[in-house]
Order: sequence, then structure tokens, then C-alpha cells
Amino acid sequence: MTEFKHISVLLDECIDGLNIRPDGIYADGTLGGGGHSSHIYSRLGSGKLIGIDRDIEAIRAASNRIGTKDNIIYVHDNYKNIKTILADLNVSGLDGALIDLGISSYQIDNAERGFSYTKDAPLDMRMNQRDPLSAYDVVNTYDVSKLASVIFDYGEERYGRKIAEAIVRERSKKPIETTLELAGIIRGAVPAKSVPKGSHPAKRTFQAIRIEVNGELADLKDAVTDFFDCLNTGGRLCIITFHSLEDRIVKHVFADFASGCTCPKEFPVCVCGRQPRGKLISRKPILPTEEELAANSRSASAKLRIIEKL
Repeated sequence: MTEFKHISVLLDECIDGLNIRPDGIYADGTLGGGGHSSHIYSRLGSGKLIGIDRDIEAIRAASNRIGTKDNIIYVHDNYKNIKTILADLNVSGLDGALIDLGISSYQIDNAERGFSYTKDAPLDMRMNQRDPLSAYDVVNTYDVSKLASVIFDYGEERYGRKIAEAIVRERSKKPIETTLELAGIIRGAVPAKSVPKGSHPAKRTFQAIRIEVNGELADLKDAVTDFFDCLNTGGRLCIITFHSLEDRIVKHVFADFASGCTCPKEFPVCVCGRQPRGKLISRKPILPTEEELAANSRSASAKLRIIEKL
């Protein structure tokens, strides 16, 4: 089995952004291999760390890396359930939280998981392998309109309809079972001249199917809101996104928390009484440095946004 590894993106920026207190309570909603969490934990004294991941392999890898200690709790669950998780742990509030929305290098590089369009494997793409919906189901059971919508909306792939039609045409002959089968169908449907140099014609479609399988966008707005609600005053929420769909949701939710009066500009005085609930730590997203990009090309699309609860 592939070793669980994940190069932590924007690591220093996240740790600085969390403004960690040694006695604080922190949550890592996407534990991964424990990269960010190990650095959070190293800065704690009497504080507590709650590491959450829907992938049981991530939990195992992080616990091996950080260890099992009284002030770190590992939770095999989806970060969107943060309010239930904290209630079950009798934790009333967080002093900081991190969500890294990227897929781990382990999941990409482990052919068995079916995330990669360059490695042959059964179509899977489930982050939690207990979940019922797999990439096989999406590819082989969605009708052409639903499949085209998934590819266009979640992959921002302008040839979504053409790709969906090609998939439906091929699966009528026999089920599409592997990643390389699917990648080959996509390659045949996408005009070669439309693919940027160094990219792969299946990249956007695989992203779209992965998002659909794991419900990555369906609950993101509510999850960000719930994490913010769980912060204590002065607590900070750091979120790393990797594509425009995620970033747009996080940006708008953060902006709503940071906005005050919503009265029309022509009103002489405020009548709504709305006060900001949060403060943006950075107006623009924080991006990887040139040094990080050189060391880890997979960080290229990463954006970090940070908000502090007032």
C-alpha cells in the first residue's frame, strides 16, 4: 500500500494565521497525514487538538505521526458535522480551526483509490470508502443531462456535454470500469488544441466527478458557517481552497460575516443595526511563495483565506 503522505500547503501561513495559544482548543477539519496538525500540536501546552478526517487511512497516518496523547482527539467523520462532533466531545468552542480542501498526495498517488487519470484503477474516488456513491456509479448510471451538468458545473469544462455523450455512448456497449478507460474516452471527446500545454484533457472531468462523489461543494457553505459559529471570540478560521468554485463560496461567506450595515447608501442613518461578526485577516487570498511553488507544484492553485471572530 502507498505510504500516506501529503505535503502541507501554505503551512507557515496557516500556523501564523491561526495565532495559536498554548492553552487553546483547535480543530483540523481535514487531518490528512497530520502535516498541519503536527505543527499546531507542537505549539500547544495545556491546549487541545481535535483532528477530523473522513478517510480512515488519514486518521491512522496522523496518529502514527503525532502519537496518541491525552490532549489530541482523532475523529473519523466529515468536517461538515463539526457541531455534532464538538457536542459529543463536550467542547463548547474553538480558538481556531483549519480546513484544507485539497485532495492528499496519498489519495492521488495510490492507484487503488481511483482518483488519478494517469494510473489504472477501478473507478472509485471516495474519500470515505464507506460512502455508498462511487465514481463508477456516477459514470455508469447518471443520464446524459445530469452527467453533463456535473462535468460543466464542477469541472468548469466547456466540453461537458460532448464528454457526457461520449461516456453514455461507450457505456452502452459495456460498463466503464477503470480510470484509464474513462480518461481515454474523455481524451477522444476533447479537441486536443483546447488542452493547455502540460495539462491533461481529463483533469477537469475527474475533478468534477470527485466533487460529485464526495459532495465537496454541496455542504461547503453550511460547513464554513458552522465552523465560524463554533469559534470563541478572537478565534480564527483558516480555509485553503484549490479551485475557483470552492474559493468563491468561502470568499462570499467570509465577506458576509465581515460586513456590517446593509442599508441602502441613500439612507442618512443605519436602520438595520447589523454589526460585523468577523474580521478578515487578509482582504485578498494568501498565495504560495515562489519557493513553495518550486518545491511543490501541486500548491499552484492553493488560496488561503482567514477570518477572526469578533
